[in-house]
Amino acid sequence: MTDLPPPGYDVRASECSRAGCRSAASWRVEWRNPKIHPEDRRKIWVACDEHRDYLRDYLAAREFPVWVSSLHPAGAEDPR
Repeated sequence: MTDLPPPGYDVRASECSRAGCRSAASWRVEWRNPKIHPEDRRKIWVACDEHRDYLRDYLAAREFPVWVSSLHPAGAEDPR
């Protein structure tokens, strides 16, 4: 199970999940806490280029499984 955005969610309006950052997100950071989430559950944060590594490293330091991918998959036009 993956947390999906609600119907009508506009990915073009996504802001970075880093506290205080208002930059447009271009990365999807998926993670789960193995102590409370089953293996098929993933939480989703989004990140700007500047904070992608910060958010990934923050989660990895807690030993959470982390997956990072482009918010705009290859072949999809970046709507910004």
